[in-house]
Amino acid sequence: MAVQPKRAKKPKKLRGTAPGSLLTEAQIAEIFRRFRKADPDPKTELRYLDPFTLLVAVVLSAQATDASVNLATPELFRVADTPQKLLALGEAEVIDKIKTIGIYRSKARNLIALAQKLVVEHGGEVPSTREGLESLPGVGRKTANVVLNVAFGQPTIGVDTHLFRVANRTGLAPGKTPLDVGLTLDAVVPDRYKHNAHHWLILHGRYVCKARKPECWRCIIADICLYEPKTPPPEIAKA
Repeated sequence: MAVQPKRAKKPKKLRGTAPGSLLTEAQIAEIFRRFRKADPDPKTELRYLDPFTLLVAVVLSAQATDASVNLATPELFRVADTPQKLLALGEAEVIDKIKTIGIYRSKARNLIALAQKLVVEHGGEVPSTREGLESLPGVGRKTANVVLNVAFGQPTIGVDTHLFRVANRTGLAPGKTPLDVGLTLDAVVPDRYKHNAHHWLILHGRYVCKARKPECWRCIIADICLYEPKTPPPEIAKA
């Protein structure tokens, strides 16, 4: 009879928790204090030159890794680093340059439509408002929040799959949808940490709180995180 893997226990709500969270305000502040101590100035791993190339890179990163995007964009940005140049390049050439990235055909189509709208309605400039960004083809709330945060320094939080996982596992901001998680984070993350919260949570999910096997033994917030059972170090697991 096959042995079934252990399922993570559902976190229990603690007394005095922050609204929408399973953690207290003090615990939430401590999480981000530790993140800041470990990495005072976190950065996006996407490579870009300016707000436009950042916007393109974030659109391309949907259902793809940052590493795969970074392999494709240097050549694309070499010949098309403005909306006008991207339009002139044309959809077929864009497809050729991004074909190593997932769902590249629809992304190329969106990028051409996005560039056209930027030229016609925004004078070739990337809008610095959520409404303006979300009106662009291929741009949703997550992409808009990343661009607002990274390009324009706004304290927004873009919820990708890594951040969504960390927010739910830890009990920091449990939610059934990225919007639910994002709204809770907006409410519970202390203002002094909000600008960098997006990066800390994404990087933590990418390198420590991994999807299949979180590396709890080296997690700097393991004593606060409500995820159970914690994953043991490899040597203990092997034994």
